[in-house]
Amino acid sequence: MIGGADGVRLVPEYRAGAIAVTATGVLDLVSYPALRDGLLKIATEAPEGLIADIDGVRVDDQTMMSVFSVVAMRISDWPGVPFALVTGRPEHRVALAARSVDRFVQVYEDFGTAESSLAHPSRRRAVQALTHSDASSGLARRFIKRVCDVWSVPEFTDDALLIGTELVENAIRHTVSAPTLRLELRRGILTVAVADDDPAPAVLLERVSALEPGLGLRMVAQTARVWGCNRTWSGGKVVWAVLTRRGVRRRPFGGE
Repeated sequence: MIGGADGVRLVPEYRAGAIAVTATGVLDLVSYPALRDGLLKIATEAPEGLIADIDGVRVDDQTMMSVFSVVAMRISDWPGVPFALVTGRPEHRVALAARSVDRFVQVYEDFGTAESSLAHPSRRRAVQALTHSDASSGLARRFIKRVCDVWSVPEFTDDALLIGTELVENAIRHTVSAPTLRLELRRGILTVAVADDDPAPAVLLERVSALEPGLGLRMVAQTARVWGCNRTWSGGKVVWAVLTRRGVRRRPFGGE
């Protein structure tokens, strides 16, 4: 259970088309943040899409439905997968419409309809497992260069190399786990993500001088359109950065 004894329980089921999450319990002020963070954690491991079945959730306060708008907006930055809700309860649909949640999230009456209707944007994905060693940053650079060449996106290569190197080196320096590097290309957007088994979030620190640590993440923040750190359902985290073509305004830190 999350959110205390009367909270919301999330049970993910991994399917070919998407991760299906069954939610049960009571959505209130106490369980709101846990439900939000739980869905975001599951989304980090949903390469094709996320469908949340909320038919078993009791909602006494309609304003709590805004949690699904927040989740949808966070997911739209990263991992950029489609997100849908399933509920057969009329009072849920009324509440979702009253809070304009249905403007951000598609709502369906059953999982089968949601899965068949889920829009899967065209994307390309490449993953490289790395070891916990100093040699991993060189392997990461070669992998990024090769993938960008194969995908014919030379405009992203330099920034992806900078970000990928920094994220991998941060994982090696600050954790004891072997990182995994993931590149995704969708609709002219390139995402660089590095996952590790350490739940401690990546934090952008203010630096008084150039000799202090923390320059790497600051360079990532200055280069990416938006970046963030998400905990994963399995207990680790993913640090990610989104790149767009030059001229697109960058956004601040995406948060957890």
